[in-house]
Amino acid sequence: MIIVVITCKNKEEAINIARRLLAKKLVACVKVLPPAHSIYLWPAKSGKIEEADEVMLLCKTLESKWEAIEKEVLALHSYEIPEIYAVPVSHVSKKYLEWVENELQ
Repeated sequence: MIIVVITCKNKEEAINIARRLLAKKLVACVKVLPPAHSIYLWPAKSGKIEEADEVMLLCKTLESKWEAIEKEVLALHSYEIPEIYAVPVSHVSKKYLEWVENELQ
């Protein structure tokens, strides 16, 4: 199991991406977290500091779904370089993992 983290420009974009991933059975569950204030360097190598309010998605899924998730998000996302990364889950309750696996069949 992995958690895929995606940041979006607003709640509308986040919900759209979450629903598409769920409809395609690429993820079993998505948490849409309240706005986070991001501070980052952009564009690369310029040293310019940017700030933006963003919405974060935490997507519960299986490692085997990663490539399809990345492809889908890149097709839907408004950012030139969207933040999409996966974090491995080292421990998960047996029943929860079974639920995720069953939902993604």
